[in-house]
Amino acid sequence: MPSETRSRAALVDFYPMKPLEKVLRNLRKRSSKDLRFHPDLKLARKLQVMAEYEGRPAEQLAADLILYAFEHRVEAEEKLRPWRELTPREREVVALVCQGPGGKPMSNRQIAEQLCISPETVKVHIRNVLHKFNLRSKIELRQALADWDFSP
Repeated sequence: MPSETRSRAALVDFYPMKPLEKVLRNLRKRSSKDLRFHPDLKLARKLQVMAEYEGRPAEQLAADLILYAFEHRVEAEEKLRPWRELTPREREVVALVCQGPGGKPMSNRQIAEQLCISPETVKVHIRNVLHKFNLRSKIELRQALADWDFSP
């Protein structure tokens, strides 16, 4: 299945709301010229300039940009879903695993000292977090959340 089709299918699965389903069905079924929306003058000018630069119709560009935004929104929501399942303490542990004080990752012992809990409790929290994120190690967790900002 092409990635565009897979992404669009994921959008429909992820957002079970009726209005969005209609938009996505329209994006799949119709040509970009059938997509109707009314940008304000400033946005319309920017779309026109960008479309001229790319040598394609503004309507097609607008449809592609909307689809791109939906796809990236779904990706962001998929990353956030496991985070929302974490307990407040698990979130604290993740923040310290990924970026402790001074921006450096902390060891289990350092996390335990920081949070006034035992290193064994830290291990339990990390194991639960890894399970919720479907990861196998703290390194994978750091990589998965590398672009997140954990600063207070």
